[in-house]
Amino acid sequence: MLVKQTHSVQIKELLKIADRTIHLERDAFLYREGMEAAELFVVLSGRVQIGKITMEGQELSLRICGENDICGELTLFTESAKYLLSARVLEAAEIAVVNKNRLEQGMFEDPALALEVMKWMSDHSRRTQTKFRDLVLNGKKGALYSTLIRMTNSFGVEKEDGILIDLHLTNQELANFCASSRESVNRMLNSLKRDHVLSINKGHITIHDLPYLKNEIGCENCPAIYCSIE
Repeated sequence: MLVKQTHSVQIKELLKIADRTIHLERDAFLYREGMEAAELFVVLSGRVQIGKITMEGQELSLRICGENDICGELTLFTESAKYLLSARVLEAAEIAVVNKNRLEQGMFEDPALALEVMKWMSDHSRRTQTKFRDLVLNGKKGALYSTLIRMTNSFGVEKEDGILIDLHLTNQELANFCASSRESVNRMLNSLKRDHVLSINKGHITIHDLPYLKNEIGCENCPAIYCSIE
C-alpha cells in the first residue's frame, strides 16, 4: 500500500471496552440512516462503505472503512442520536461493537483516550471537507479524477506499469463516489483508457499516469492523510 493510516492508540483503547464482535457478509448493512444509534464500530477486517441514500434511491458514497477504521462516530455526545449515514459491507467483515455511552464515559475518565479520539475525528472532518470541495469545484470529471487519486493513496499498490488500486469496485459503485451516473463514469473511464492513463482488469483499476489526473484538477498535493477515500 502507498498509504495505510493507523490509529493504534485509540483503537487499542476502544477494543478494551468493545462489547462483542460480529461478522457480516457483503451487501449487509451494519446500520442504516435514521436508525437509533447506541453503538459505534471498529472494523477489524473487510471493508465497509459509508454513504447516504436519497429518497429517489440514489447513493452517494463518502468513504470506505478498512482495518482499524472507526464508523458510527458522528453520534457521539448527541442526545437521542440517530445514524446520519448508512454503512454497507463491501467485503465480508469482522467488526468490534462499542457501546456509545460506555465510550463517552471512558472519554470523560481518560483524557488520553479523549484526546486521541478527538484527533481522529478532526482528521476525519478535514478529509470529508476536501472531498466535498472536490465534488463541488471540479465537476463530474474532476470528481472522478479526485476519487481515483484518493484511491491510490488508500488502496494503491506499486506495480511496474503503475499503481494498482487494490479494491474491486463496479462502475456503479465508483459512480456513487462521484455523485454521477454509471453511464457518465463509463464514458470518462473509456476516454482515460484510450489515452493510456489507466487500465481495468476484472474490476481492478491500474493508474499508469497519475500526474495527468493531478494536473487536470489542479491538485494541491495535500498530505495523503487527508487525500484518501478512508
